[in-house]
Amino acid sequence: MSDAVEPKPEKAPGFGRLMVLIYGVICYFLGVIGLVAIIILASGLIPSGHLALTEAISPAIINVLLVAIWGLVHSCMARDSFKVLITRFIPEPAERPTYVLIAGVTSILMVGLWQEVPGVIWSATDPILVIFLWVMFCFGWLYLLAATFAINHFDLFGLRQVYLHFRNQPRPPLNFVKSGMYKFSRHPIQTGVLIGVWFIPTLTVTHLILSIGFTVYIFIGLWFEEKDLIRDIGEPYEQYRKEAGMFLPKIFK
Repeated sequence: MSDAVEPKPEKAPGFGRLMVLIYGVICYFLGVIGLVAIIILASGLIPSGHLALTEAISPAIINVLLVAIWGLVHSCMARDSFKVLITRFIPEPAERPTYVLIAGVTSILMVGLWQEVPGVIWSATDPILVIFLWVMFCFGWLYLLAATFAINHFDLFGLRQVYLHFRNQPRPPLNFVKSGMYKFSRHPIQTGVLIGVWFIPTLTVTHLILSIGFTVYIFIGLWFEEKDLIRDIGEPYEQYRKEAGMFLPKIFK
Protein backbone atom coordinates (compact mmCIF):
# COMPACT_ATOMS: atom_id res chain seq x y z
CA MET A 1 0.00 0.00 0.00
CA SER A 2 1.21 3.52 -0.59
CA ASP A 3 1.09 6.95 0.99
CA ALA A 4 -0.91 9.57 -0.83
CA VAL A 5 1.87 12.12 -0.71
CA GLU A 6 5.60 11.48 -0.66
CA PRO A 7 6.92 12.71 2.70
CA LYS A 8 9.78 15.16 2.30
CA PRO A 9 12.91 14.68 4.37
CA GLU A 10 12.84 16.92 7.40
CA LYS A 11 15.71 19.30 7.96
CA ALA A 12 16.32 17.91 11.40
CA PRO A 13 19.73 17.98 13.13
CA GLY A 14 21.79 14.82 12.90
CA PHE A 15 21.44 14.09 16.62
CA GLY A 16 17.66 14.42 16.43
CA ARG A 17 17.49 12.05 13.48
CA LEU A 18 19.70 9.59 15.38
CA MET A 19 17.32 9.70 18.35
CA VAL A 20 14.36 8.98 16.07
CA LEU A 21 16.27 6.04 14.59
CA ILE A 22 17.08 4.61 18.03
CA TYR A 23 13.46 5.14 19.07
CA GLY A 24 12.28 3.27 15.99
CA VAL A 25 14.56 0.30 16.67
CA ILE A 26 13.40 0.09 20.30
CA CYS A 27 9.77 0.25 19.17
CA TYR A 28 10.41 -2.52 16.66
CA PHE A 29 11.79 -4.93 19.25
CA LEU A 30 9.02 -4.14 21.74
CA GLY A 31 6.48 -4.77 18.99
CA VAL A 32 8.08 -8.13 18.21
CA ILE A 33 8.11 -9.04 21.92
CA GLY A 34 4.40 -8.19 22.09
CA LEU A 35 3.67 -10.46 19.13
CA VAL A 36 5.69 -13.30 20.65
CA ALA A 37 3.79 -12.86 23.92
CA ILE A 38 0.47 -13.26 22.10
CA ILE A 39 1.73 -16.40 20.33
CA ILE A 40 2.81 -17.87 23.68
CA LEU A 41 -0.60 -17.04 25.18
CA ALA A 42 -2.38 -18.57 22.17
CA SER A 43 -0.34 -21.77 22.49
CA GLY A 44 -1.65 -22.38 25.98
CA LEU A 45 1.69 -23.89 26.95
CA ILE A 46 2.24 -21.36 29.72
CA PRO A 47 -0.58 -21.04 32.31
CA SER A 48 -2.11 -17.58 32.64
CA GLY A 49 -3.68 -15.91 35.64
CA HIS A 50 -0.53 -15.44 37.70
CA LEU A 51 -1.73 -11.95 38.65
CA ALA A 52 -5.16 -11.93 40.28
CA LEU A 53 -6.73 -8.53 39.59
CA THR A 54 -9.90 -8.59 41.66
CA GLU A 55 -12.37 -11.06 43.09
CA ALA A 56 -15.30 -8.73 42.40
CA ILE A 57 -15.19 -9.37 38.63
CA SER A 58 -15.10 -12.84 37.10
CA PRO A 59 -11.95 -13.82 35.16
CA ALA A 60 -14.02 -14.27 31.97
CA ILE A 61 -15.27 -10.68 32.10
CA ILE A 62 -11.74 -9.42 32.79
CA ASN A 63 -10.45 -11.28 29.71
CA VAL A 64 -13.28 -9.91 27.55
CA LEU A 65 -12.46 -6.38 28.72
CA LEU A 66 -8.74 -6.91 28.10
CA VAL A 67 -9.17 -8.08 24.51
CA ALA A 68 -11.81 -5.37 23.88
CA ILE A 69 -9.50 -2.62 25.10
CA TRP A 70 -6.62 -4.12 23.13
CA GLY A 71 -8.71 -4.16 19.95
CA LEU A 72 -10.06 -0.65 20.52
CA VAL A 73 -6.57 0.79 20.99
CA HIS A 74 -5.28 -0.89 17.83
CA SER A 75 -8.31 0.19 15.77
CA CYS A 76 -8.12 3.82 16.91
CA MET A 77 -4.38 4.05 16.23
CA ALA A 78 -4.89 2.76 12.67
CA ARG A 79 -7.23 5.62 11.74
CA ASP A 80 -5.91 8.58 9.75
CA SER A 81 -7.34 11.04 12.29
CA PHE A 82 -5.12 9.54 14.99
CA LYS A 83 -2.08 9.74 12.72
CA VAL A 84 -2.74 13.42 12.02
CA LEU A 85 -3.18 14.10 15.73
CA ILE A 86 -0.07 12.28 16.93
CA THR A 87 2.22 13.84 14.31
CA ARG A 88 1.49 17.21 15.88
CA PHE A 89 3.61 16.07 18.81
CA ILE A 90 6.17 13.71 17.27
CA PRO A 91 8.12 13.67 13.98
CA GLU A 92 6.18 12.10 11.12
CA PRO A 93 8.72 9.26 10.63
CA ALA A 94 8.13 8.24 14.26
CA GLU A 95 4.38 7.80 13.77
CA ARG A 96 4.50 4.17 12.62
CA PRO A 97 7.08 3.13 15.23
CA THR A 98 4.83 4.68 17.88
CA TYR A 99 1.97 2.52 16.66
CA VAL A 100 4.24 -0.54 16.88
CA LEU A 101 5.37 0.51 20.36
CA ILE A 102 1.84 0.91 21.72
CA ALA A 103 0.77 -2.31 20.02
CA GLY A 104 3.65 -4.17 21.66
CA VAL A 105 3.13 -2.69 25.11
CA THR A 106 -0.64 -3.28 25.10
CA SER A 107 -0.07 -6.85 23.91
CA ILE A 108 2.39 -7.51 26.73
CA LEU A 109 -0.03 -6.00 29.27
CA MET A 110 -2.95 -8.03 27.93
CA VAL A 111 -0.96 -11.26 28.15
CA GLY A 112 0.36 -10.40 31.61
CA LEU A 113 -3.12 -9.64 32.98
CA TRP A 114 -4.88 -12.53 31.21
CA GLN A 115 -6.87 -14.69 33.63
CA GLU A 116 -7.44 -18.43 33.75
CA VAL A 117 -11.09 -19.41 33.21
CA PRO A 118 -12.23 -22.96 34.13
CA GLY A 119 -13.58 -25.21 31.40
CA VAL A 120 -12.49 -27.11 28.30
CA ILE A 121 -14.31 -26.90 24.95
CA TRP A 122 -12.36 -29.67 23.25
CA SER A 123 -9.20 -31.67 23.79
CA ALA A 124 -7.76 -33.75 20.97
CA THR A 125 -6.40 -37.13 22.04
CA ASP A 126 -5.57 -38.76 18.70
CA PRO A 127 -1.80 -38.33 18.17
CA ILE A 128 -2.16 -37.65 14.46
CA LEU A 129 -4.82 -34.99 15.06
CA VAL A 130 -2.72 -33.37 17.78
CA ILE A 131 0.29 -33.19 15.45
CA PHE A 132 -1.89 -31.80 12.65
CA LEU A 133 -3.30 -29.06 14.90
CA TRP A 134 0.16 -28.06 16.17
CA VAL A 135 1.48 -27.97 12.60
CA MET A 136 -1.41 -25.71 11.59
CA PHE A 137 -0.83 -23.53 14.67
CA CYS A 138 2.83 -23.01 13.73
CA PHE A 139 1.92 -22.57 10.06
CA GLY A 140 -0.52 -19.79 10.89
CA TRP A 141 2.01 -17.65 12.74
CA LEU A 142 4.77 -18.35 10.21
CA TYR A 143 2.32 -17.46 7.43
CA LEU A 144 1.70 -14.14 9.19
CA LEU A 145 5.44 -13.45 9.35
CA ALA A 146 5.92 -14.38 5.69
CA ALA A 147 3.04 -12.08 4.73
CA THR A 148 4.78 -9.10 6.34
CA PHE A 149 7.80 -9.70 4.11
CA ALA A 150 5.60 -10.19 1.03
CA ILE A 151 4.75 -6.48 1.26
CA ASN A 152 7.44 -4.58 3.18
CA HIS A 153 8.19 -5.87 6.67
CA PHE A 154 10.41 -2.94 7.60
CA ASP A 155 7.89 -0.32 6.47
CA LEU A 156 5.09 -2.14 8.29
CA PHE A 157 7.06 -2.04 11.54
CA GLY A 158 8.37 1.50 11.07
CA LEU A 159 12.07 0.79 10.48
CA ARG A 160 12.09 2.04 6.88
CA GLN A 161 10.65 5.36 7.95
CA VAL A 162 13.19 6.09 10.69
CA TYR A 163 16.12 4.81 8.61
CA LEU A 164 15.39 7.06 5.62
CA HIS A 165 14.76 9.92 8.03
CA PHE A 166 18.14 9.27 9.63
CA ARG A 167 19.79 9.29 6.21
CA ASN A 168 17.90 12.51 5.45
CA GLN A 169 16.54 10.90 2.28
CA PRO A 170 13.08 11.14 0.74
CA ARG A 171 10.69 8.27 1.34
CA PRO A 172 9.14 7.18 -1.95
CA PRO A 173 5.57 5.90 -1.62
CA LEU A 174 5.21 2.14 -1.72
CA ASN A 175 3.45 0.93 -4.82
CA PHE A 176 0.28 -1.14 -4.65
CA VAL A 177 1.64 -4.60 -5.43
CA LYS A 178 0.22 -8.12 -5.40
CA SER A 179 3.13 -10.40 -4.54
CA GLY A 180 3.35 -13.77 -2.85
CA MET A 181 0.19 -14.75 -0.99
CA TYR A 182 -1.27 -11.30 -1.76
CA LYS A 183 -1.94 -12.53 -5.28
CA PHE A 184 -4.87 -14.60 -4.02
CA SER A 185 -5.56 -13.23 -0.50
CA ARG A 186 -6.10 -9.58 0.39
CA HIS A 187 -5.33 -9.99 4.09
CA PRO A 188 -2.94 -12.91 4.66
CA ILE A 189 -1.63 -11.43 7.91
CA GLN A 190 -5.09 -11.74 9.42
CA THR A 191 -5.45 -15.19 7.86
CA GLY A 192 -2.37 -16.28 9.79
CA VAL A 193 -3.81 -14.92 13.04
CA LEU A 194 -7.12 -16.74 12.54
CA ILE A 195 -5.32 -20.02 11.90
CA GLY A 196 -3.04 -19.45 14.87
CA VAL A 197 -5.83 -18.80 17.38
CA TRP A 198 -8.25 -21.54 16.29
CA PHE A 199 -6.04 -24.52 15.41
CA ILE A 200 -5.08 -25.70 18.87
CA PRO A 201 -5.19 -29.26 20.32
CA THR A 202 -6.84 -28.17 23.57
CA LEU A 203 -9.35 -25.36 23.38
CA THR A 204 -10.11 -24.12 26.88
CA VAL A 205 -12.66 -21.48 27.80
CA THR A 206 -9.69 -19.23 28.52
CA HIS A 207 -8.44 -19.67 24.97
CA LEU A 208 -11.92 -19.43 23.46
CA ILE A 209 -12.30 -15.87 24.74
CA LEU A 210 -9.00 -14.96 23.07
CA SER A 211 -9.98 -16.68 19.80
CA ILE A 212 -13.40 -15.05 19.60
CA GLY A 213 -12.03 -11.66 20.64
CA PHE A 214 -9.33 -11.69 17.97
CA THR A 215 -11.78 -12.91 15.33
CA VAL A 216 -14.26 -10.12 16.09
CA TYR A 217 -11.45 -7.55 16.10
CA ILE A 218 -10.17 -8.77 12.72
CA PHE A 219 -13.56 -8.58 11.00
CA ILE A 220 -14.36 -5.14 12.44
CA GLY A 221 -10.87 -3.83 11.68
CA LEU A 222 -10.93 -5.11 8.10
CA TRP A 223 -14.30 -3.45 7.49
CA PHE A 224 -12.69 -0.09 8.21
CA GLU A 225 -9.44 -0.98 6.42
CA GLU A 226 -11.22 -2.02 3.22
CA LYS A 227 -13.07 1.31 3.17
CA ASP A 228 -9.76 3.17 3.58
CA LEU A 229 -8.08 1.14 0.81
CA ILE A 230 -10.94 1.74 -1.61
CA ARG A 231 -10.76 5.45 -0.83
CA ASP A 232 -6.97 5.68 -1.19
CA ILE A 233 -6.36 3.32 -4.13
CA GLY A 234 -9.69 3.42 -5.92
CA GLU A 235 -10.47 1.32 -8.99
CA PRO A 236 -7.30 -0.86 -8.84
CA TYR A 237 -8.31 -2.06 -5.39
CA GLU A 238 -11.92 -2.59 -6.45
CA GLN A 239 -10.60 -4.84 -9.22
CA TYR A 240 -8.29 -6.56 -6.74
CA ARG A 241 -11.29 -7.38 -4.54
CA LYS A 242 -12.84 -9.21 -7.48
CA GLU A 243 -9.66 -11.21 -8.09
CA ALA A 244 -8.58 -12.14 -4.55
CA GLY A 245 -10.48 -13.42 -1.53
CA MET A 246 -10.36 -11.71 1.82
CA PHE A 247 -8.63 -14.62 3.57
CA LEU A 248 -8.60 -17.56 1.14
CA PRO A 249 -8.33 -17.80 -2.66
CA LYS A 250 -11.50 -17.04 -4.58
CA ILE A 251 -12.88 -20.12 -6.30
CA PHE A 252 -15.52 -18.24 -8.25
CA LYS A 253 -14.45 -14.82 -9.55
